[in-house]
Amino acid sequence: MKNKFTKYIVGILTLGVLAITLSACSVTPQKYSPNKSVGPQVHYTITGIDAGAGIMASTQKVLPAYGLKQENWQLQASSTAAMCSQLQKSIKYKQPIVITAWQPHWMFKKYPIKFLKDPKNVYGKSEKIDTVARKGFAKENPGAYKFFKQFHWNSDMMSDIMYKNFKGENPQKTAREFIKDHPKQVKEWTKGVPDGHGKQVRMTYVTWDDAIASTNVTSQILKDKGYNVTTSAMEAQPAWSSIARGSADVTTSAWLPVTSGPLYKKFKNKVEIVTTNCPGAKVGLAVPKYMKNVNSIEDLRNK
Repeated sequence: MKNKFTKYIVGILTLGVLAITLSACSVTPQKYSPNKSVGPQVHYTITGIDAGAGIMASTQKVLPAYGLKQENWQLQASSTAAMCSQLQKSIKYKQPIVITAWQPHWMFKKYPIKFLKDPKNVYGKSEKIDTVARKGFAKENPGAYKFFKQFHWNSDMMSDIMYKNFKGENPQKTAREFIKDHPKQVKEWTKGVPDGHGKQVRMTYVTWDDAIASTNVTSQILKDKGYNVTTSAMEAQPAWSSIARGSADVTTSAWLPVTSGPLYKKFKNKVEIVTTNCPGAKVGLAVPKYMKNVNSIEDLRNK
């Protein structure tokens, strides 16, 4: 009985010591300090997305252009979902974070973040989202081509759909809701567009939030007009390649002139820019708004 009691006491004391040790070892998230350099606070890391994304290639040029490479800054590849998850956690604890960002995107509706100024224009002065088709599409399918030529919206419209999709709604459902809620807009896009009578339209897109939104809206409108629309999700390189070689007809998600610039340069003799469907797009680096003294990429350097 004595041995059992002794073991019981030792067990309780062991648990108590373990609890104290774990408590002492737990790391309390450090809030952003405006009195310290940004680099050490974020471990000289920019949180990015997929390694093959155009914004990642542009950001790799930012590091040497702004003297960040010399301070051993690095660009960490992850995914859009992982980046946004880390952003949400950082904002919850008022921690510092630097991310790759683009607009239109729902992150600017959900989170209090801001773009950093890019005085050296490494990301380019402005971006736009273009519709790109294969050569010959206009002649072979003039009805669908006319629709894509007339399709244009703004970042607010797109971001509304993107945010609903982010919250878990089905992209096809949000597309149908948008069409129902914007009859005048849809009427403009389909003005003079003949019924498809089953004519095929093969769309391709990269699984970016904006591309999912625009692809679902445009494909649903064409389906309503009687076209036989198929959509294929691909990485950026295969998506452009499929249009260039004719296995796909069109995409509504070409970010130009910077993000998709290298791919357009590679395939420009085999593709056609139909129109700009969303002007005023933007890419760059962003931080939470509570990092008030960080307003330019130049502010990331140690001071």
